[in-house]
Amino acid sequence: MRNLIALVFAILLALAVAPQTRAAVGFQHFFIPDPKGPPIEVGVWYPTDAAPKAEVIELSPQTVATDAPVKGDHLPLVVISHGHGGSFVGHLDTAIALAKAGFVAAALTHNGDSWHDSSHAMEIWERPRQLKVLTDYMLGAWRDRRHIDADRIGAFGFSAGGFTVLSAAGAEPDFRTMKAHCQSHPSFEDCQIVAGRSLPAESSIVWTHDTRIKAVVSAAPALGFAFGREGLAAVQAPVQLWCAADDQVLPHPYYAEAVRLSLPRPPQMHVVPHAGHYDFLAPCSARLAREVPAICVSEPGFDRAKFHEQLDRDVVAFFTRTLK
Repeated sequence: MRNLIALVFAILLALAVAPQTRAAVGFQHFFIPDPKGPPIEVGVWYPTDAAPKAEVIELSPQTVATDAPVKGDHLPLVVISHGHGGSFVGHLDTAIALAKAGFVAAALTHNGDSWHDSSHAMEIWERPRQLKVLTDYMLGAWRDRRHIDADRIGAFGFSAGGFTVLSAAGAEPDFRTMKAHCQSHPSFEDCQIVAGRSLPAESSIVWTHDTRIKAVVSAAPALGFAFGREGLAAVQAPVQLWCAADDQVLPHPYYAEAVRLSLPRPPQMHVVPHAGHYDFLAPCSARLAREVPAICVSEPGFDRAKFHEQLDRDVVAFFTRTLK
């Protein structure tokens, strides 16, 4: 009996001194100026002490405290780039997980390659430039910039966004590889985007890199085959790389696997069994599944929500370790 009482007392004491529940999540939605185009839409998630409320943004539910004060100082920043035809909301579950873990997560909607307007999707070199505009804003003009540690910046991207974050971290593709690739694989998404169009000369393209990015998570990166060892040689930041084993949009081994083989430092590699390309997007609400079923349907038996619990844990753990 005495041992039992001692055990109960120890448990109660541990509960009393245990860390408090993680902070709630604050959220801001605004537009930022782009010196080379129209204003860029941005969503920012961050830790707060304010009471959250349920809301819906672009058909996706979230429980956040809108425009609440930021909790904490010297917070790491993760900028997020969506895939072709997406928006800043596409990875809100990952952004929320990062905010709960003490990060500021800022996602943009890429002008010219979103569900609003994909008329400039081929101009993929604009994406890393726009991502740098976002980072510049978060560190320089954002009203809560004093809470961010400018030495702890990471980048997360999916599909065309996975390409974007690698490019921002120093990678440059060789577009001369596109012709042979698309002759062999005309149905692949990247080949559909450039079909019937002429790419500009390499010499006319300016690639934007950002040495402030200290860690990269790239999921199902587009144009992986186009980098090669030379194109990825400048990527010195640690990389967490994700591949969907049943990706029918950007199939193995031309994308994530091509990046894995060519990175100068071996990435932390995750291959997800039975996952399709769009399973990297946040789990769909019932309304989104009705209106855009193509991005919401998974292979029978694959649980996207359960997968995202693991995805978010692994992404948070990676950025926590690499952005010390």
